[in-house]
Amino acid sequence: MASTRDIRRRIKSVKNTAQITKAMQMVAASKMRKAQQAVLAGVPYAELMNKMLVSLRGRVETDIHPLLLEREEGPELVLLLSTDKGLCGALNTNLLREASHLDSSKTVFVSTGRKGTQFLARMKWKMLADFDLPDSPSFLNAKVVSGFCMDQYLSGAVSKVSVLYPKFVSTLVQAPTKVQILPISPASVLGDDSAFSSEESEANLEYIFEPDAQEVLDSVLPYYVHFQIYQLVLNARASEQSSRMVAMKNATDNAKSLVKDLTLEYNKIRQAGITSELLEITTAQMALQ
Repeated sequence: MASTRDIRRRIKSVKNTAQITKAMQMVAASKMRKAQQAVLAGVPYAELMNKMLVSLRGRVETDIHPLLLEREEGPELVLLLSTDKGLCGALNTNLLREASHLDSSKTVFVSTGRKGTQFLARMKWKMLADFDLPDSPSFLNAKVVSGFCMDQYLSGAVSKVSVLYPKFVSTLVQAPTKVQILPISPASVLGDDSAFSSEESEANLEYIFEPDAQEVLDSVLPYYVHFQIYQLVLNARASEQSSRMVAMKNATDNAKSLVKDLTLEYNKIRQAGITSELLEITTAQMALQ
């Protein structure tokens, strides 16, 4: 049986751990709010770009643009968006489990995040590059990653480019999701309910493009790809901080519960010791009478 001194030490240690996890929970909550705001801030811009693409689609020959051409030959490039640090619940586990279902013989990878890079190295899958992104990535940070993926597609080295990331559904739910980025497809990238697939919106748009629609399309589509990947990176960051906040809250609650159990055990041992001492004193007194 543990002594009261050992239990006191454990109680102190668990309380210190609870303070650390509580602080990490608060930091993750703050970062999660910032990441969510960054994602939401880009929504109006994305909607306006979608409307412009709708108008462009009806004025140019989009089938001949290299970012819209579908290829049959070549592997698929998957951009894996994982985290650098742990302590974020089952986020990486679920994401990497989803990645393990991919056909490695037909897939090449680009990784952001130490966890994903280590996973690909253990599996000995072909990895073209890995990138380090800060906790709050800027558009320029993400553009380096998206530019590399786009160059691989334009060179013909890969048949398509997809992103596998933890999609932020809610504070408690982050779902591993794979979306196709290249070739640009309304169904896979913009969604069926987007302005890109809305015939009514397309009929009502009357933009004037200078110098002409084809040159504008050539300039907008690469930027569109950069922006889409940037939005997914921000979404993955929001998922990471949300999952970490929930994990740290659970750890704090478990630590507090453990402190209660240890305190109860400490009081029982202490009470048993006092009772034993009283019995010894009473027995000795009776022996002297």
